[in-house]
Amino acid sequence: MDEEYDVVVLGTGLKECILSGLLSVDGLKVLHMDRNDYYGGESTSLNLVQLWKRFRGDGIPPENLGPSKDYNVDMIPKFMMANGALVRVLIHTSVTKYLNFKAVDGSFVYNKGKIYKVPATDVEALKSTLMGLFEKRRARKLFIYVQDYDESDPKSHEGLDLNKVTTKEVFGKYGLDDNTIDFIGHALALHRDDGYLDQPAINTIKRMKLYAESLARFQGDSPYIYPLYGLGELPQGFARLSAVYGGTYMLNKPECKVEFDENGKAYGVTSEGETAKCKKIVCDPSYLSSKVKKVGRVARAICIMSHPIPNTNDSHSVQIILPQKQLGRKSDMYVFCCSYSHNVAPKGKYIAFVSTEAETDQPEVELKPGIDLLGAVDETFFDIYDRYEPVNNSNEDRCFISTSYDATTHFESTVEDVLSLYRKITGKELDLSVDLSVASATAEE
Repeated sequence: MDEEYDVVVLGTGLKECILSGLLSVDGLKVLHMDRNDYYGGESTSLNLVQLWKRFRGDGIPPENLGPSKDYNVDMIPKFMMANGALVRVLIHTSVTKYLNFKAVDGSFVYNKGKIYKVPATDVEALKSTLMGLFEKRRARKLFIYVQDYDESDPKSHEGLDLNKVTTKEVFGKYGLDDNTIDFIGHALALHRDDGYLDQPAINTIKRMKLYAESLARFQGDSPYIYPLYGLGELPQGFARLSAVYGGTYMLNKPECKVEFDENGKAYGVTSEGETAKCKKIVCDPSYLSSKVKKVGRVARAICIMSHPIPNTNDSHSVQIILPQKQLGRKSDMYVFCCSYSHNVAPKGKYIAFVSTEAETDQPEVELKPGIDLLGAVDETFFDIYDRYEPVNNSNEDRCFISTSYDATTHFESTVEDVLSLYRKITGKELDLSVDLSVASATAEE
């Protein structure tokens, strides 16, 4: 280990593994270490016995839940947008060859106590029971505008400079009511709060286009895909990639102490009496706790069920977004459900997660609106974890720290953090112009 590296990466969470793979492909000499004896860090996957031990301590899971080995329960479950940035990263790095994807059955939104399929196109707007007749027509006009919008073709802009006008002004032009704005902003454009309404509209229009294009990709009822056997395969896929390009992996390395010189610049990592020297450190917040601040907490419930979520057309995999206004909260709530059809549970079993940014110390009470949508539940595990963000200046100390995973059940914010870190570490943008059909063949297998 007493060698010099370009980068030492600490922690094998998904973000760290993606960065390790990308930097190795770029030709950098990478050493990747983890204090745990397993891949994944906070974003690891657990079988039933491991899940039980983590949340219940002693005891054995009841037999009616099925074989432990058939469970692959992701601790940070997130669906991927079929045309989104993570899929582009997977194709860019050829990690797709290590994974098999399957389309997700449904994408729903909660409105006035009921759940509805998220309409994303002009045709779906007219069919949707989420809106009245006149509102459907108004929404349809907006969807046609979004579908036809081309940044490089001024004719498609209809006189709107989306870099200047706000999202609120664009929605106002089409006369949309608050309910429609709510589901478009939170379930289609996937904004986490309403701040986007006062921002330039270009970002929201691009997000709506991404959703619609991802939806069209597999001709299904959702824009999302998910790997068979869950996300646990992802960190290992990037680990293999890094190894192919000369990266070195070391699990079960205690302490992993980052060493700093007299100017406060990181120059290496010490474990078991050996120091690996390096130019830069990449890590999750747990490895440099003095350089991060707590910014919130995520409350979640992990539920094992024997049936699909009611009112989702018997979907074996589904996302439901409960916008904050519908619940009188400051943040959205998310429901994620996957099942034996994605090989994450035994036949006939479903795994549901309900998550949100915690506003109280009572997850059982706070998560009730989401849990109430699930129907009968075999087992429920409650959890709250802290969320951290870096406060250091990476130019000064050479430390590049990821943010903790948020409550969302999709990957868009996670990938934004990865791409931002990549930009800071390398000084360049990652080229994500790839042939998306490479992943679709895998997804349809």
